[in-house]
Amino acid sequence: MTNNSTKSRRAYISKFTSFGIPATADEIFGSAYSAAIYISRVLELPREKKVYVIGEAGIEEELASEGVQFFGGTDPSEDARVSTQDHMDFGPDPTVGVVLVGLDHGINYRKLARAYHYLQNPDTLFLATNIDSTFPTPGGLFPGAGAMSAPLSYMLGGRLPLSLGKPSQAMMDAIEGRFQFNRKRTCMVGDRLNTDIRFGVEGGLGGTLGVLTGVCKESEFLEGLDGVKPDAYVDSLCDLLG
Repeated sequence: MTNNSTKSRRAYISKFTSFGIPATADEIFGSAYSAAIYISRVLELPREKKVYVIGEAGIEEELASEGVQFFGGTDPSEDARVSTQDHMDFGPDPTVGVVLVGLDHGINYRKLARAYHYLQNPDTLFLATNIDSTFPTPGGLFPGAGAMSAPLSYMLGGRLPLSLGKPSQAMMDAIEGRFQFNRKRTCMVGDRLNTDIRFGVEGGLGGTLGVLTGVCKESEFLEGLDGVKPDAYVDSLCDLLG
């Protein structure tokens, strides 16, 4: 499971294969796929409605796999500066049913302006692949997908998107419906208290295991966050080999 919406399940299979790890699409559940499933199968978005995407190729590929119309995203025209004519042309659009926001390394003023105006229509839904504030890189923490939707929430007077990644239980329900697993015989493994561990605890899983190879430090796992702590923690998954 991953909140990273920049890669599709197909892209993750390629990544795992490069590491020598066999994987299939059914073993991968990302927030881009979760959002696509929610829009197509839960919302049952009408065919004539479109999704405006702030995000990258992973979202586009998963929406396409569900037959959902979309625009924005990686379209090069979205990189243009906003013109005086755009001030006149941008506005609520009844054909836009959803604004979907994920991590976008090319986030810019044009994308935020478009999304803001589409969301002026009260019938246009505001969704996010996840609302992680940061994500870890070899150079330290960088702004996450939550930093893409936060400016829109501010502009919209505090309106928050529905998140379809961890720790949202909408994602847990979607996984359970897809795979029919036994929650009590399932352990959630992750490096982050407010997403991974909270997801497992609030989802009623049999256990949670923290790993110290990502965002959270040992002191954070010991102290917990709003009463949420992992049942156990290890330095890395390699420790399980012992």
